[in-house]
Amino acid sequence: MTAPRRPGLLTDLGAAALALVLVGIAGFLGKWQYDAWQAHRDAEARDLTGVTPVPMTDVMGSDDPFPAPDLGRPVEVSGEWLEGGFWVADRTLQGEPGYWAVAPLRTGDAAVLVVRGWAPDPDAALLAATGEADVTGWLQAPEGSMVTDDDASDDVFPEIRVADAVQRVDVDLYSAYLVSQEPAEGLHAAELEALPEPSRFTGIRNLLYAFEWWVFGAFAAFIWWRWRRDATAPEGALPSAG
Repeated sequence: MTAPRRPGLLTDLGAAALALVLVGIAGFLGKWQYDAWQAHRDAEARDLTGVTPVPMTDVMGSDDPFPAPDLGRPVEVSGEWLEGGFWVADRTLQGEPGYWAVAPLRTGDAAVLVVRGWAPDPDAALLAATGEADVTGWLQAPEGSMVTDDDASDDVFPEIRVADAVQRVDVDLYSAYLVSQEPAEGLHAAELEALPEPSRFTGIRNLLYAFEWWVFGAFAAFIWWRWRRDATAPEGALPSAG
């Protein structure tokens, strides 16, 4: 039986070293992309509700889009209550159906909508808000699932939509609203769901890149294995040249 051919020692070591380098680089880059994917998901789902409050102006300006990474962050704002408050329907508290009482708080040249609390039924006396106030609340993004308002003439809205609320005040509104940590007199503290679930597609490109690099590493290892197998195969096992 013909003895298997052996590649030279330097050739053998060089090929093995090259394969290890390629597999190592692919594994490292794949892990890096995987960590980036996880970081995107963690950033989207992180719970900021317990951090120290900061001034709202440190987080966003009145003309800025909503800062998604700061969803649920406690912020502080001072200002004066404006007319134009409204109720938001279909809000639960410990499983009980009810309404949120919302009022615009003017701060500087703009106003921010503030959820002042929860009530089982709309009550004009509870909705009224006047004077100056210092509010600490959790930052939330305006809603917009395009739910139809059955009666646009009343003070009950189906959602907190800036486009709807801006028609009730004479100043611009922030593209955010606050859920007050301290409910107004006669109201209960509104429940807050400030920890968003990351989308299935959050950072998906990084995840795909990670798999791409790992597949490349596996392919490099396969090429080395195939070369090693052919290089050490018996002469008679190789296909004839013609």
